Amino acid sequence: MGQTGYMSRKGFTLIELLVVVAIIAILAALLLPALSSAKGKGKQVACVNHLKQLTLAAQIYTADNEGKLVENLPAGQDTNSWVAGNLKLPNNATNLTLIKQGRLFPYVNHPAVYRCPADLSQVGGVPRARSYSMNSWMGSREMEINPYAARFRTFVREHELTVVGPAKLWVFVDEHEATIDDAWFLVTMDDSRPFASAPATRHGHSYDLAFADGHAEAYNLRDPESLRLGADPGQVSPMNSDWLRLKAVTTIR
Repeated sequence: MGQTGYMSRKGFTLIELLVVVAIIAILAALLLPALSSAKGKGKQVACVNHLKQLTLAAQIYTADNEGKLVENLPAGQDTNSWVAGNLKLPNNATNLTLIKQGRLFPYVNHPAVYRCPADLSQVGGVPRARSYSMNSWMGSREMEINPYAARFRTFVREHELTVVGPAKLWVFVDEHEATIDDAWFLVTMDDSRPFASAPATRHGHSYDLAFADGHAEAYNLRDPESLRLGADPGQVSPMNSDWLRLKAVTTIR
């Protein structure tokens, strides 16, 4: 009788295991930025959708109120505004009741829509109630008695938008957490305080705008100076290209 044969099994060597681990680590390093980018892009898409919902609500409000744009006033005068509250005040910052008291809430009655999904700002460990603000030149004549007016137009009725065209005038913006206070996004057309209200930079150094015709756009911040908006808001050159681009779709003379 011959000897019973057997097949030997050879395991992985330590070198081979290290090579496999190294390959997995390299693949993970390559994939993680892509996954992170996809996650960030998804949040920006959701942010744009929120702004579109607010704009649609404003359009329906206008249709229900004989062509009058939803009221938009600075803090202290915002009793009948599209939304109330000053996020610089701790008792306002997380107060969803101030969202519910706004003129637009009957038309878009989910508080989460008023906040950007990428906005991580908190007060006392609680997320802020709102990330969005409205163009200070729309919804009231407040800017006409403001020293920043310089003979630019305000818009309080739908037909007034046709002077420029609804597709060329923004209504809602994703505002930077460093400057957001009331829901009135101040744009000083006379260049006295560029970016006194600053757009958000949380979407890969870009921010979202919703226009009066209902479409939304992402504006990339290209000027190196703009990347400091969170650290030093309001200290921007009047020749900043991002500031000039925002002014061009805010109002006209």
